Amino acid sequence: MLSGHQRHWGVDQWAAFLSSHELPCMSRSKAQLLELENSLGEQLAARDLADIAGADPFLCLRLLREAENHRVQRLGHETTTPLAAVMQLGSDSFHELLRNSRETDESNCGLAACEARSYLASRLALRWGTARADISPDEIAMAALLSEIGELLLWSFAPELPLAALEALHSGHSPRSVQAQIDSCGFRFTDLTLKCAAIWHLPSLLPQLIRGIDNTRANLSRLCIDTARHLTAGGPEDPALPSDVAEARHIIPGASFEWLAGQLPGIVEEAAANIALKAAALAAPTGQ
Repeated sequence: MLSGHQRHWGVDQWAAFLSSHELPCMSRSKAQLLELENSLGEQLAARDLADIAGADPFLCLRLLREAENHRVQRLGHETTTPLAAVMQLGSDSFHELLRNSRETDESNCGLAACEARSYLASRLALRWGTARADISPDEIAMAALLSEIGELLLWSFAPELPLAALEALHSGHSPRSVQAQIDSCGFRFTDLTLKCAAIWHLPSLLPQLIRGIDNTRANLSRLCIDTARHLTAGGPEDPALPSDVAEARHIIPGASFEWLAGQLPGIVEEAAANIALKAAALAAPTGQ
């Protein structure tokens, strides 16, 4: 329950409050680590540990923050992928960090939906990112995975705020989700993510990618986040998906509309072909 003065907080106050909480992890991460190592009879390789972290935004963020603390002490390169974070910390530290993490309440429907959306964005980033040789898909995927961390923190520690935003959206009071956040909470949840990233001193590349406006990598990260939102909101029939694929073709000119649509997670072949046709029509010069 929000206190009286919390109801008047702005994004800076919420960022200071939420960033001070101990981050949890998804319960499936602990179960997955235990199951895989029991079946193998030995500790997992660094790549396998990175895959577990890359599917859990809370765990990924905890791992990144720990790795950055170690990096600052040693003055190494910034840590911008889950694998780099695992390599920075080592397997023993990863196990200790995961073992000591409290678990999220996965019965929290809002948190589960938000987390699923960030995971979907990261999977799409890995797929689309492979089509450009000049970027690291793992960096784009990590930014996409962490892009919703502000909203995830709200669902975890102040669910009244995202619930109010959803109510404003579904009631028709606010036409779009971002506007609903501003109308009901006074700030965009993405701004909360960026404020927390600054407080935590996350690598400078990640806020740039989350903002999604400065360069090809940032544009692709932002597009994957938007596309994941459309996929979860409307499924394969969401009218925004052809526009998303058309924009992806602009960012990744070497890929076909058919390939790009075929990479959309959870979309069957027939639906992907239909999205590709509509995307091609949108991208065609006027008069054709």
